[in-house]
Amino acid sequence: MPQISLVRARAAKRTALRQFEKLGEVTGVGITRVRGEYAVKVNPSEAIDPGVEVPTDIDGVAVRVEITGTIRAR
Repeated sequence: MPQISLVRARAAKRTALRQFEKLGEVTGVGITRVRGEYAVKVNPSEAIDPGVEVPTDIDGVAVRVEITGTIRAR
């Protein structure tokens, strides 16, 4: 049974959105699994500037960052 509850991950997701919006355009923030635990996945549209500290966890919930580029409708 996961130690990080879905409720806790959802709360961390809201915090992640606020924190990452300050760093640039975010195309998505969601919930994923990392080693069987709930985690937050953040998708910025471009790389975060070097030297900017990116959180690896929020309130004990792991954060994974994957740059997606700009999302466009087809």
